[in-house]
Amino acid sequence: QAQLVESGGGLVQPGGSLRLSCAASGIVFGWYVMGWYRQAPGRQREWVAVISSGSSTNYADAVKGRFTISRDNSKSTVFLQMNNLRPEDTAAYLCHARPMAPTVGQAYWGQGTQVTVAS
Repeated sequence: QAQLVESGGGLVQPGGSLRLSCAASGIVFGWYVMGWYRQAPGRQREWVAVISSGSSTNYADAVKGRFTISRDNSKSTVFLQMNNLRPEDTAAYLCHARPMAPTVGQAYWGQGTQVTVAS
């Protein structure tokens, strides 16, 4: 069955760095656009970054210049490198997989990994 599993979250001080990973299984990874979203309690889910199957990327303004999304198709894994973290980055970070075309399959969400930025 299809599954997305995030890892790498934790507690970090302001200005610190974390690298999140999302391992996909049960899908043909190369057919999927991969993204990261985040959600804090009481707030709407926010798009963070996206990467195409050809490795084109886009970022939300709030993280541009600080976060980098990448993918390793041989390992069916997408990464989010987060640098110069701020308290407002605190959230659950969720991995998302969207098929390039509806005929390929459905979209999937991971369960999320918690990132807390605090002194």
